[in-house]
Amino acid sequence: MTNNAAERELRGIALGRKSWLFAGSDRGGERAAIMYTLIRTARLNGVDSQVWLADVLASINDYNIQNLGELVPWNWKMRSDKLAA
Repeated sequence: MTNNAAERELRGIALGRKSWLFAGSDRGGERAAIMYTLIRTARLNGVDSQVWLADVLASINDYNIQNLGELVPWNWKMRSDKLAA
């Protein structure tokens, strides 16, 4: 057994290591880590991260707080009104 799959997944973090120095502050670094986690989670769930993030950011303001679980990548479904646009 090898750990090649794990190393491939971490390569993007290692390549961006110098860029992470310029997050601006500790809070900026935390926000960058959260965004990176959300994007990678979407990709791991077979969801186009750019489409998912654009849809979630566009609709989260009008979403009922009880239904926020529908917006996570593993539950997210593109709404039919967005597909027509």
